[in-house]
Amino acid sequence: MLSAVDNRQYKRVMYEGLDHDANHDDIEAFLGRLKTALDDRHLALKGITTDGSPLYPEPIRKVFGDVPHQLCTFHVMKDLTKGIWRAVAKDRERLGQTKPKLQRGRPSSKDKEARRLARKSKNIQQKISDLFQDRCLFVQRRLKPSERKRLLHITRGLPHLRKLREIMDSVYALFDRRCRTQTALSKLKKLRHGVKRFQWIGDT
Repeated sequence: MLSAVDNRQYKRVMYEGLDHDANHDDIEAFLGRLKTALDDRHLALKGITTDGSPLYPEPIRKVFGDVPHQLCTFHVMKDLTKGIWRAVAKDRERLGQTKPKLQRGRPSSKDKEARRLARKSKNIQQKISDLFQDRCLFVQRRLKPSERKRLLHITRGLPHLRKLREIMDSVYALFDRRCRTQTALSKLKKLRHGVKRFQWIGDT
């Protein structure tokens, strides 16, 4: 579904349903019809906001020229949230592969090595469960002191997961309206430098 909405009045101006995934040609044709409709009403397009898909920039330049184009904050946050959760899930899988293989049944009280491996396996499984149950702490906008303490507890020995939370804090700071444009740009530059080694969220 392709649709254009007037941001001032929150009314849908035009829409089109497709029986396939949209491509550049579909979007260019849709924007062309939108431009014709605006011209017929003697209206000018001052700016456009999209969901951040790479399909939009080229058709927008072809149809409307150098019009201001911004990305929707909510879609950016959604992509980042998915990336963070995907990273936490990958780490849970990695932890699962490190669990020692145990023999069936309860280990003998005299076999100290088997009991040690059983404790290690139990601790790893508890860590995996904690990361799944409290995964929202990695992307939550604001953390209470108790929640931050809990996050530090479940990421003990996993500094790279703590780095993910720092990245989310930096992203939320970008949307702080109290800062000036230059301050936001400096924060963005620092954030881009910090996520270079995280390829799954670097593009976002």
